[in-house]
Amino acid sequence: MGNPVCPETGAPMHRNTRPMKIVYKGESTIVDMPGWYCEASGESIHEGADMKVSNKALASLKAKVDGRLDPQAVRRIRKKLGLTQKDAGRLIGGGPNAFQKYESGDVLASGAITSALLLLDRDPGGLDVLRNREEAIDGCR
Repeated sequence: MGNPVCPETGAPMHRNTRPMKIVYKGESTIVDMPGWYCEASGESIHEGADMKVSNKALASLKAKVDGRLDPQAVRRIRKKLGLTQKDAGRLIGGGPNAFQKYESGDVLASGAITSALLLLDRDPGGLDVLRNREEAIDGCR
């Protein structure tokens, strides 16, 4: 497939990376946004992989503004606790693939997950409470 044409001018578009401002609740960040750009009109087209760049930047901005953990903090705490991503999802919540999504920045950790991780970061012994709870639930099945 060749280069797309601009919906405004019909001119060919070219791959490039340009700065893009992302705004959330009055706070902003600039991201280098890949995409197809038209020199004549300034229009742009962004494909799935391109959108992951802006989605991750928005998730990081939301984490900062809303007091949630960013992907690096989620990973740091999970590793400090000695948990695999699947075990963290099972014990702390979110399901077997949740921590992969949190740590990749594809999904923002919820307020509840953030709170649980912050508590476990401060007192890793709380993990025993979660493990005992899981064992009790499994014993009832």
